[in-house]
Amino acid sequence: MSKTGPVETIDSHQHFWRLSRGDYGWLNEEGVAAIRRDFLPEDLAPLLQRTGVARTIAVQAAETEAETDFLLALAEQTPFIAGVVGWLDMESEFFAERLAHYAANPLFVGLRPVLQGLSDERYILRPVVLDNLRRVADSGLAFDFLTFPRHLPHVVKALEAVPGLRAVVDHISKPAIAEGRLDPWRDDIAAVAAFPNVSCKLSGLVTEAAPDWQLEHLRPYVDHVAAIFGEDRLLFGSDWPVATLAASYGEVIHAARALLSPHFGPGGMAKIFGGNAARFYRVTAR
Repeated sequence: MSKTGPVETIDSHQHFWRLSRGDYGWLNEEGVAAIRRDFLPEDLAPLLQRTGVARTIAVQAAETEAETDFLLALAEQTPFIAGVVGWLDMESEFFAERLAHYAANPLFVGLRPVLQGLSDERYILRPVVLDNLRRVADSGLAFDFLTFPRHLPHVVKALEAVPGLRAVVDHISKPAIAEGRLDPWRDDIAAVAAFPNVSCKLSGLVTEAAPDWQLEHLRPYVDHVAAIFGEDRLLFGSDWPVATLAASYGEVIHAARALLSPHFGPGGMAKIFGGNAARFYRVTAR
């Protein structure tokens, strides 16, 4: 509870897609048949109402500018979408002008390349990518790192090269929860957390866990990020609808609250479940 009233709950990470757009190649992979259909604001709205979530950050799910435009159009029409994290080609010779174009839209709050899906694990360290990452930092927009643990040492080098970047690690970098493996993720994510301008999304855990996951399977990972990022740099995200492969929207929120509540009081929980997302993505009431 803030001095000006309750802090609204914000889901910092969810997706929409319309299959007829044709650029979601990953949805043809094995294991995702259950979410191979359209997911749009009217599907999410009742879940938000049921769980008391006021607004969301919609994050890209396809590596095209058309996806960014699609999400921005949805955000224009949907009051609960507080902002859009889109996609831009980090190696394009026109990156600067495309970044300026989207940055002019107040609903465009950040961008995210899909580092986890690229064959080059050191992609983020390519000279042209680092140059454009500096442009992102200069713009003041947020940057989402979508990585696996093996990418984290390269992320550290990128953060050293671009010290002004306001960044967040999605899905706590997808450690091997199903296998119960903590290392080397534990030290590598701590090295990232040493940069005070970097936050972490508590999202995507249930789909990295085994199908019969329980809270205790997730707890060591949540305990660790709670300790190293603290209440000011953790953001709750549902990763809906991807998370529905393993849990309902309500179960995802319940799990996050149950695992974080031993670490943080009401003020800290309010930050993690809303205040931090509003501050990090610089979103204001519409």
